[in-house]
This record gives sequence, C-alpha cells and structure tokens, in this order.
Amino acid sequence: QVQLVESGGGLVQPGGSLRLSCAASGSSASILTRKWYRQAPGKQREWVATITNGGTTAYADAVKGRFTISRDNAKNTVYLQMNSLNPEDTAVYYCYVGTPLRPYWGQGTQVTVSS
Repeated sequence: QVQLVESGGGLVQPGGSLRLSCAASGSSASILTRKWYRQAPGKQREWVATITNGGTTAYADAVKGRFTISRDNAKNTVYLQMNSLNPEDTAVYYCYVGTPLRPYWGQGTQVTVSS
C-alpha cells in the first residue's frame, strides 16, 4: 500500500506561480513512476507530467515550458512547479504513482487561476 498526501493548491492570479507537493508513504520503495494529472470542471482527467525513477521527465504540450516536475527521494515527495499560470490551468490536480501491482492516486488539490 502507498499513501499519497497532496498540498500546495490555492487561488492565484493569472501569471502567478504555485508549487504542488505529493508526499508518499507506505510501500513507497515500489514506486516506478510519478505523474501529475488534472481535471477541469466538465472535462475529462488529463495527464500533465511524468517523472521516472531514472529522472526522465515528460510534459503535456499545454504545460510544456511553464511547469516543472521534480522529486526529492529523501522525502519521497514529488513536486509540480507551475509558472505563468492562466485561467485554463484551473483544475483539481491529482498525484499518481505507478507500482508493479497497481496505481495509486492522491486526493486531489484545487488550483484556481483567476483575477
């Protein structure tokens, strides 16, 4: 079992920044990949970014150049640094980790970009 606790969401003005965190506990040594997804109102959940155990990263086109995914292995935490935010980034952001047996999801954290 892996437990995920997200934090860092909130209200920010267009052009602003936020950093999301996702701390893993439990069988975190089994984690193979770490990802962020988001779901805007009335839309399907979409993939945002991935970081592998080897440190390889990938981003959705909509966030490339503005968002950065990183991890702190000592803290078992993955981060999503979000810069140049715009209203289209408003969504609930979910942390996801993949293990050999099953995936795990965080509880979600709301990000609202509005003036």
